[in-house]
Amino acid sequence: MGQRLICCPDAPSAPPPPPPPLLPVRRKLLLLCIMLVLWLYMFYSCAGSCASVPGLKGRPAAGAGEAAATAGARGEGLRVLSKLLRRAPSGGAQGLAGPAAASPSELREEQSAAPDPTSPISSFFNGSGTKRLPQAIIIGVKKGGTRALLEFLRVHPDIRAVGAEPHFFDRNYERGFAWYRDLMPRTLDGQITMEKTPSYFVTKEAPARISAMSKGTKLIVVVRDPVTRAISDYTQTLSKKPDIPTFESLTFKNRTTGLIDTSWSAIQIGIYAKHLENWLLYFPIGQILFVSGERLISDPAGELGRVQDFLGLKRIITDKHFYFNKTKGFPCLKKAEGSSKPHCLGKTKGRTHPNIDREVVQRLREFYRPFNMKFYQMTGHDFGWD
Repeated sequence: MGQRLICCPDAPSAPPPPPPPLLPVRRKLLLLCIMLVLWLYMFYSCAGSCASVPGLKGRPAAGAGEAAATAGARGEGLRVLSKLLRRAPSGGAQGLAGPAAASPSELREEQSAAPDPTSPISSFFNGSGTKRLPQAIIIGVKKGGTRALLEFLRVHPDIRAVGAEPHFFDRNYERGFAWYRDLMPRTLDGQITMEKTPSYFVTKEAPARISAMSKGTKLIVVVRDPVTRAISDYTQTLSKKPDIPTFESLTFKNRTTGLIDTSWSAIQIGIYAKHLENWLLYFPIGQILFVSGERLISDPAGELGRVQDFLGLKRIITDKHFYFNKTKGFPCLKKAEGSSKPHCLGKTKGRTHPNIDREVVQRLREFYRPFNMKFYQMTGHDFGWD
């Protein structure tokens, strides 16, 4: 009888433990990307909301336009966020690179959809702010100290100013506001755009044109003793045209009678009251700040304090920013904008004036006196020129 082989089944072995529930690497990276975008959106939305609170910036309360801009910033952030999430692919490395790899056309679409391109989230994505029409303009006067004032103001972090004089409202108005805006520096939310063109103060059309741009534009006029200003004006012209007639011959229509030639621009500019009357047809006196050119030299920090108050800015520019240059005879900056070195105005500033006949100077003082007195009354400030 043959032997039967009986195969016994092997005893069942214990199943291996299941692998730990780990999320795929790609899913983790995508989640990290989404969290980062959410965090950036909340941070910059918060920055935009804080910037609109007047107490935090020392600025006037936001008007209807600024409130709409803040709301627009939040709406823009949501649109950008949704687009980023829709574009994020499932791949880990690609998901992280997705937001940065947006095409130029998509970025332009996002920017054009925003009601206000100056919002914090927009500024973050374009990295450089937005060009805007100026909210404040130094409108005069020539040889009064406008360049010094502008250079001093540019130290303030909340002021951005174009360096060259645009001459938009007197010479280039036909080019249009788009051309004018393009000349301006880029600014972030909370910063003020400024420019200075001293000839505006004596240009008849300038007040109406600036008012048409914005009735709320703040105007700054640097004024100086009109006699000294006229001599300084002549000195500048003399440096360019050495063969011009003497100051005395240009001052008088008739030297014998002592009749002043008011058609000469060096004389005409100093009749401040006459020019101011034209500006007051379009702007209230409280919207114009008159800076003393003399005090800008003797007490620059004091005058800059008044200007900062007028612009609604914190007083950041103080005595510590200035030192007096004995050679030039006026204050200089210890540290200029974007530099760690001292800075004085160029060689064209602080020229030595020619000697003028005392009788001519006295006659000019008599000529300007009634105009000065009227100017003091109009501005409510005695500049002490008489």
